[in-house]
Amino acid sequence: MMNRTTARRLSVAASPLIVAAVASGCGASAAPAIPTFSRDVLPIVQAKCQDCHREGGRDLGGMVAPMALTSYAEIQPWAAAIRTAVESDRMPPWHAAPEFRGRFRNERYLTEQEKRTILGWVDGGAPAGDPADSPPPATFASTASDGWSIGEPDLIVRLPEPYLVRDEVNDEYVDFEVEITPEMLPEYGWIKAVEFRPGSEVVHHVIARPLGGLAPGYEPREYPDGYSRLLRTGTTVNFQMHYHKTPGEGTAVWDQTEAGIVFYDPGEQITHVVEVESLGMYGFNIPAGDPDYSNHTQYTFEKDANILWFNPHMHLRGKAARYVATFPDAREEVLLYVPSYDFSWQHTYYFNEPVFAPEGTRIELTLWWGNSAANPSNPDPTRNVEWGRPTTDEMGFGWMYLAEAEPRSIVVGEPIPEDLPAPRPLFRRDSD
Repeated sequence: MMNRTTARRLSVAASPLIVAAVASGCGASAAPAIPTFSRDVLPIVQAKCQDCHREGGRDLGGMVAPMALTSYAEIQPWAAAIRTAVESDRMPPWHAAPEFRGRFRNERYLTEQEKRTILGWVDGGAPAGDPADSPPPATFASTASDGWSIGEPDLIVRLPEPYLVRDEVNDEYVDFEVEITPEMLPEYGWIKAVEFRPGSEVVHHVIARPLGGLAPGYEPREYPDGYSRLLRTGTTVNFQMHYHKTPGEGTAVWDQTEAGIVFYDPGEQITHVVEVESLGMYGFNIPAGDPDYSNHTQYTFEKDANILWFNPHMHLRGKAARYVATFPDAREEVLLYVPSYDFSWQHTYYFNEPVFAPEGTRIELTLWWGNSAANPSNPDPTRNVEWGRPTTDEMGFGWMYLAEAEPRSIVVGEPIPEDLPAPRPLFRRDSD
């Protein structure tokens, strides 16, 4: 349970200047009213914060809110910290450049008006206001489905047995195989949503083909209507577990990570079969002390395709990411720019609407790393860094989910079409 401090309500005295102006009858405009928690701040907090900042709030890849922000008594003691987080744009966490606001369905940010309201409330003494002005309590899907944000899963796939991450472990990689048996899934299912639950606080990230994965800041993966990936009975799910913690006596912990899956219902239609490409870079060597090292890769689509989302992935030296599309008519468009990549918040950027990439479209991914002492997250700026699995090495991926643009007509529950192809690349790699 989180510690909660019941705060005194702060009285806000009327400004002597305002009183004097009213008394003099000078007709001067009254100063703007100080925002109150009940009327002005609580609606913002409900919409932008409480999904995580509440008892049983969302676990985004191991990122769990350290306090609840559901009542005045809970929020008022944190007023000064909230001011700092809001003013610096640290909360809510979102790292796409501001010019991309409105493009992604899962974006989290405060409007300038919302920021002014919160800052004005703090600067005005954080008054409670009249509780009668409060909106009804917010409701959340996970509250009604045992903590699952995607709703009650149709299938839960978990590690075969609890695994002990021992005292001496700093970084550890362990693979587990889980077969989807007929008892778990009689024939097949078209995936609508997948949500991973780390089984302990030492889970750094998970790759679980073909379900997806988990990393700090990840949200559940929910496919747009009609888009899906097929999961067949007999499939082996390979959980590639990365555990990371500070070694020492008494630090051992048990883990049994799991993934919940929601399938499309019988009779629903699948129009696009989703595929994934890593856009991976492997041959880089980041010089010691280099504050702005970059590398890039290019891919060209060989078929018309729809791009659903991007997910850049680097480690502690990760600095920025940019995806640029060059279309067959030579038009260029930056599809995503992340100027301040944060290893602790590895967002997936879900487009509101799929981006159409005609045959011949080239995607260029550029990643930047900061390997100097100016990067406070850098574990060692004195050494050259190459690709490696440990957190103290580096990676360079730009995960892209996509589907052929030509729609299909697959009815869930009916036999799988014989012409349904195995996953295959829709593009060619031009460089590394």
